[in-house]
Amino acid sequence: MSAAISFLHGRVSIDPEICNGKPTIRGKRIAVQTILEYLAAGDSEEEILAQYPSLEPEDIKACLTCAARLMNERYEFSRVA
Repeated sequence: MSAAISFLHGRVSIDPEICNGKPTIRGKRIAVQTILEYLAAGDSEEEILAQYPSLEPEDIKACLTCAARLMNERYEFSRVA
């Protein structure tokens, strides 16, 4: 039995059995990271939606919101070795 969670109005989910537990869009096998990489490479929202017809514009916005929330966290680094 999977311990999946979903957030951002159900647009982003994390399931240890899908994409190795990476955040995905609505439980599909489309990782948030993949969409962010397309955006970073300069692809437009329209190009991404054409490539992934099962996505909706709100899914892409949820990917950006997810990334923004991760950047809002505090990270501490410690020296190893």
